[in-house]
Amino acid sequence: MQFLDGLMPQHDLTYDDVFMVPNRSSVTSRLDVDLRSQDGTGTTVPLVVANMTAIAGRRMAETTARRGALTVIPQDIPTEVVAEVIAWQKTRHLVYDTPITLDRTSTAGEALVLLHKRAHGAGVVVAGDRPVGVVTESDLTGVDRFTQLADVMVTEMVTLDDGVDVEKAFDVLAHARRRLAPVVAPDGSLVGILTRAGALRTSLYEPAVDDAGRLRIAAAIGINGDVAAKAAALAEAGADVLVIDTAHGHQEKMIEVLRAVRALDLGVPLVAGNVVSGAGTRDLVEAGADIVKVGVGPGAMCTTRMMTAVGRPQFSAVLECATAARQLGAQVWADGGVRHPRDVALALAAGASNVMVGSWFAGTLESPGDLYTDEQGRQYKESFGMASARAVRHRTATDSAYDRARKALFEEGISSARMYVDPARPSVEDVIDQIVAGLRSSCTYAGARTLQEFHDRATVGIQSTAGFAEGRPLHTSW
Repeated sequence: MQFLDGLMPQHDLTYDDVFMVPNRSSVTSRLDVDLRSQDGTGTTVPLVVANMTAIAGRRMAETTARRGALTVIPQDIPTEVVAEVIAWQKTRHLVYDTPITLDRTSTAGEALVLLHKRAHGAGVVVAGDRPVGVVTESDLTGVDRFTQLADVMVTEMVTLDDGVDVEKAFDVLAHARRRLAPVVAPDGSLVGILTRAGALRTSLYEPAVDDAGRLRIAAAIGINGDVAAKAAALAEAGADVLVIDTAHGHQEKMIEVLRAVRALDLGVPLVAGNVVSGAGTRDLVEAGADIVKVGVGPGAMCTTRMMTAVGRPQFSAVLECATAARQLGAQVWADGGVRHPRDVALALAAGASNVMVGSWFAGTLESPGDLYTDEQGRQYKESFGMASARAVRHRTATDSAYDRARKALFEEGISSARMYVDPARPSVEDVIDQIVAGLRSSCTYAGARTLQEFHDRATVGIQSTAGFAEGRPLHTSW
């Protein structure tokens, strides 16, 4: 990456402070761009779901891996539960979504609680392991909540054969004017569910899979307790990437833990962080990190900068850390501060191999937690920072009352924030579509067919606040 006219900035920069200049390009199509990372994590689109309890769960992990991204399961979840999530992830289908299954005797009320767990908003009614009907929220509108599904389900459904060509599946659904259909094995048993959008995405995305062809998943661990034992257990359970995570990554305890985990030679990439300087990056790489996580304070749920004055504008942090990491044969992830597709492109231009997204994904139907409706009828999920009172309460549940009270005096981060679900893009897949579309276009403007070429060829300039405002679209006339 180079700065426009070779002018080096005299101050640190956020993503809003910079812009990209188009280069002469021979890349004629966005689909000619290969977005796979080269950091050993196996992502085919450079996106990682942040290891936050309100964001990263099994539904998120399944859905994002199917589209080429990676989800990191948070550190404050018991190891045995994480192992169960990993085992579940490794049995998910690479094409079909895991269906919500209900019995014919299940009630409308029971179904309504579950349907929003999937972006397609449908449940498959089964008898044994065979689909006998489909039910959606529209089928249940105005229906008494104690009504059994056998009385309201749609039985005249289309089914697809397991292994069907996705283009043919799309044509079958379009011809039948159906949005989705259960997928069945030759014996009639339910295999999964496929939507028209899912059929299209299958031809546009490559799943992130391990050497055995199973969907990938990562897991986070902290720096306290028997970290080496937990790391070994998670690697044994099948975690494809381990993230050693703490708010202040450039500390002796992190270096000590990192060396101990590296000595185990677990055979999976080790990510460590967070840091914002070249010195911090070099120390973590020399201690054993394959990838360093960069970012202190840019996240939407983070109050670190306001509480402590510690942090750094994210674009400059990524640029310096990525430069230091490359000199040692390592990589960095840009963690936090991403609010638009342009921010993802800029982080990659600065040298990140993957970009970690948190709050943006919190407001999707795949994130954990319940779906709420506000006074204006808008749907939202609740999100919270991992240093907030809410997160600390979960993490210290086994401590004594006295220790919990002491730790509560030093909480940071937002404990409850409403992340509204965009009606036009309710699914994490919709958000990934938006990000990838912007990123592919950024690569064509730079004349790059790979992320490495994108970093090498990107030309970045510095802009004023007015310059950033000029680039924002107007949804109403002026």
